[in-house]
Amino acid sequence: MSDRSTEDAAGQEMQSGVAAVDRALNIVAVFETSDGPLTISEISRRTGLYKSTALRLIGSLKRFGYIIHTEDGRYDLGPAVVRLAARYQHGSQIAHRIEPVLKRLVERGSESASFFVRQDDDTRLCILRVNSNHSTLDRVTVGTVRPLDRGAGGYLFQAYGPGPHSDKVVAIREAGFAVSYCETSPDCAAVAAPVLDHKNALVGVLQLSGPMERFTPERVEGLIVEIRAAATEISRSFGAAI
Repeated sequence: MSDRSTEDAAGQEMQSGVAAVDRALNIVAVFETSDGPLTISEISRRTGLYKSTALRLIGSLKRFGYIIHTEDGRYDLGPAVVRLAARYQHGSQIAHRIEPVLKRLVERGSESASFFVRQDDDTRLCILRVNSNHSTLDRVTVGTVRPLDRGAGGYLFQAYGPGPHSDKVVAIREAGFAVSYCETSPDCAAVAAPVLDHKNALVGVLQLSGPMERFTPERVEGLIVEIRAAATEISRSFGAAI
């Protein structure tokens, strides 16, 4: 076989391998928006994969602990996902730096506090959450996925992401906070502020959210002061010069 033929074969094999990885990760990703275990038919429908292909990939994911086979014949996320999440939080020290601040905000009577990181080009992921001591309607929990194209947190991820940016997003970055009403949860509002690192790059977004009825103009002004102070404290712990 010529060198060119060998290179072509290697390239095709690599592309095939990358495609298989993409499909396997797509299977894992469908559980982000599921309420529990899924049947192979549901996985096939949500991923667009043939059942035979999905089953073959699930077999590999099971061997590494990313998928488990439940007693009723369905599939769910496995313990490897938990280990990765724990390693991520430990390595980045995110929980150590941020969770005490969230708890302190709530203890002082603020709204429910969450911390989101960018998940991909279109979504953000809640990795820390402390519920307020009064009623909350937004139903955000650790693992909740929200879009980047709406909501106070989403606008901040846009502001610190690649452009072009709308005038609204540019103004939000200059202000250092964002406010939204009923954009990701009905009857709920939120204020958010960016957490930056030593290079002034975005680590994630701190958010306070709760029922619209409590987000009066006067209350929002107070929440903005609270969340900006909290975000500044956390950012400085990451070395940000602010």
